Amino acid sequence: MAYPHSSKPRLSWALSACIALAYTALSLASGLKPNAGLEDASASVLDIHHWIVETGDHHALPFIVIDKVQAQVYVFNAQAQWVGSAPALLGAALGDVSAPDIGQRALRNIRPFEKTTAAGRFVAALGENLAGEQVLWIDYASALSLHPLRSVSVQEHRLERLTSPTPLDNRISFGCVNVMPAFFDKVVQPVFTHTTGTVYVLPETRSWPSVFLSPSVRFEPVH
Repeated sequence: MAYPHSSKPRLSWALSACIALAYTALSLASGLKPNAGLEDASASVLDIHHWIVETGDHHALPFIVIDKVQAQVYVFNAQAQWVGSAPALLGAALGDVSAPDIGQRALRNIRPFEKTTAAGRFVAALGENLAGEQVLWIDYASALSLHPLRSVSVQEHRLERLTSPTPLDNRISFGCVNVMPAFFDKVVQPVFTHTTGTVYVLPETRSWPSVFLSPSVRFEPVH
């Protein structure tokens, strides 16, 4: 579930510094650049990745950053190293908040403007949906998950949207994040097997610091 500013898990400054130093040492030892695999990522993705590493916000667990504006998913291991990235389909409606009771409603009762992919920090875990299919639950209470692409309606052209070169046609789902089955099976599932992790869904109607950082925290972009 999402954490409000007042209840986000926080690490002590000393522990956060130790974690950041450890990740830096691991990257140097492996020969990886800090932003390896993120050469085409947006400034927001680069900045939040930097913030996550510097603060240890992911608590040494794997994590995912979802860039809704660019319709891209970035997967990182527990050492904050990039594992893979891929395009995604997202909620059809623009917005960063889910309707309060969205998880209890049948899909036919969800109105067009409610088909949003909520922004925020979520504790995620693998599980099954009602059909017994494997998904990564981002927020179980609101029925928000990341899952392999499924054909809902031929008229929606989901596969064509997912494989097109532009993110402008990737808004089609009821709110869930759809990725290619191979990416889910070979990247997402192995990274989250036997562990929980964190999913950071970047907002599209405001800045990411306004969602993830307390108002008293000042963040200077590095990209």
